[in-house]
Amino acid sequence: MTDFAATKAMFDLPQGVLYLDGNSLGPLPRAAAARVQQAVTDEWGQLLITGWNKAGWMAQPSELGDRIGRLIGAEPGHVVTGDTLSIKVYQAVASALELTPGRKVVLSDNGNFPTDLYMVEGLLRSMGPDYELRVVAPEAVEAAITDEIAVLMLTEVDYRTGRKHDMAALTARAHAAGALTVWDLAHSAGALPVDLAGCDADFAVGCTYKYLNGGPGAPAFIYVAPRHADQVRPALSGWLGHQAPFAFDLDYRPGAGIERMRVGTPPVIQMAALSAALDVWDMADMADVRAKSIELTELFIAGVEAACPDLELASPRDPAQRGSQVSFRFAEGYAAMQALIARGVIGDFRAPDIMRFGFTPLFIDAGDVKAAVAIIADVMQNRLWDNPEYKTRARVT
Repeated sequence: MTDFAATKAMFDLPQGVLYLDGNSLGPLPRAAAARVQQAVTDEWGQLLITGWNKAGWMAQPSELGDRIGRLIGAEPGHVVTGDTLSIKVYQAVASALELTPGRKVVLSDNGNFPTDLYMVEGLLRSMGPDYELRVVAPEAVEAAITDEIAVLMLTEVDYRTGRKHDMAALTARAHAAGALTVWDLAHSAGALPVDLAGCDADFAVGCTYKYLNGGPGAPAFIYVAPRHADQVRPALSGWLGHQAPFAFDLDYRPGAGIERMRVGTPPVIQMAALSAALDVWDMADMADVRAKSIELTELFIAGVEAACPDLELASPRDPAQRGSQVSFRFAEGYAAMQALIARGVIGDFRAPDIMRFGFTPLFIDAGDVKAAVAIIADVMQNRLWDNPEYKTRARVT
């Protein structure tokens, strides 16, 4: 069984802070600073350019990919890290479209994270006026999967409410209609068990700075199913996805399997921080994480609803239907969240009225949840949010 007391001790959490925003940016693993210092001083500083070979920098994207792959049910050798999530969305959708010739519709839902939709809009504009991004309500997705659809692109867990799509069922429905799937795991990886291989997913992408705790700007990852890995032709044909990067050929030849989905130079220093974060995840079992997450979110919902009638649950009540976050609706949600942050309970706000709280059992326990509920009750019952200083919106909400 996962020892969550041991994992909590591996994070450097500020004194007096109840951090319920690991679904947006994970906290600092204690070992990350030393690992980054090593990469900077011992590797970059002493090895200089020889670090690409001697420190293994060039192999890190695939090595880290396999460590992430364990958490998302991927076959070994089919996940690679690098670049940003937006770039990986573009790569995955472009590759899926090429594998479905004759079809020109990408289907998504209006609960998807906007940047995914923006990236697909830009991609389809470059492909011509006949291509379409079709966006429906989350509950209408299954019925909208017709033989027109080339690619079904969904975020498994809704970033606002935590509502969870049924990956296995929707992937099977897409395949029955002749479509391919691209799953965004930004709010799934490290939050709940994912079984990409078992669900027969085609492509998946995700970030590592949320539940995986890789730090701000940590690299993204991409998964390609084995049946597609040697067929896809990356639309973004970067030199590190080339079969022989240091041959410096003028013509692109894709690398073997998942290696072809690499694009630019890997972020070595950021990968050092991610490696330290994954050391903590190496101690955890995702089934244990999920069970503890449900326990904590149920405790939180019960406490908040008992004490704060002004807050309306926006997340699914059934824990099987949500990820590892709980969201409440409140018209003055931004101000209320700022009042909470001022008192040491850190969550975040998503327009127009969502107060969002994330639960990562690696560093959150029942005592933290009860303490957070007491502060939320104080802020709401005594209208502590009704202060002009809490209503001026910062650039990041």
